[in-house]
Amino acid sequence: MSASRSDEYSRLATLVAATRETSGDLFGQAMVDWLRQHVGFDHCVIFGYRGAARPPLLFETFTPAESHVFVALYQEGPYLLDPFHHAAVERKEGFWRMRELAPDRFYASEYFRSYYSQTRLAEEVGFFVPLPGKDALVLSLMRLSASGPFGTADARLLRDMAPTVISFTRLRWPTLPADEPAETKQDEEITEVNEFDRAHIWKSLSLTPREKHVVDLVLQGHSTESIARAMRIVPGTVKVHRRNIYRKLNIKSQAGLFARFVEIIDARIR
Repeated sequence: MSASRSDEYSRLATLVAATRETSGDLFGQAMVDWLRQHVGFDHCVIFGYRGAARPPLLFETFTPAESHVFVALYQEGPYLLDPFHHAAVERKEGFWRMRELAPDRFYASEYFRSYYSQTRLAEEVGFFVPLPGKDALVLSLMRLSASGPFGTADARLLRDMAPTVISFTRLRWPTLPADEPAETKQDEEITEVNEFDRAHIWKSLSLTPREKHVVDLVLQGHSTESIARAMRIVPGTVKVHRRNIYRKLNIKSQAGLFARFVEIIDARIR
């Protein structure tokens, strides 16, 4: 994806000017135009993240039909299981590929089968931009199955471009918009998001704090062994927790657990 020097400088000038505009669409399109001079991709989306609150959409390139899956459905609750969301609230910075962040059983998880597979993506990569406080935003680039994943050279180039992308993005959004997302209710206050604490989601269920932690990790796509490492316990203890969780929730599988997650999310947004 080569470009002449004059085109490169022209698009950079447009990008610099767009950082001073109030419209995120102008900046987003200028960033897309500049990046596409170097690497091919099908879509770009920018989300803000503030703990477990609903992530505000800052920019997208989707059609209305695509936006329903990538944005509307995502904001209803699946974002809570998204590896990009977890990496953002953990304050990761720089360029990351989904495969570098996803848990070991992510591609076999109910989240992947029930939601992520609808996106028909070959690969998603992102520029992670921590902001003041606990806020962050992620500029994601996506390639559909028909286009295939990003090549090694493309990923290397995007990683080299990350400091520039992050700096421009921070100039445009030094903070997240104040009116998005909606404030979390006081009785659902989030603590220690870097430890995957989403206990407020399961507040209505009779689960212990450790069982809630196990539920979150299972839904994200962690295997028993991965959960054991994350919680610093032995795999046998994880299996005991899972049996107790399934018994308390009267379910028999991860599919049942994901269905219960969807029920709770639906109840929260009504």
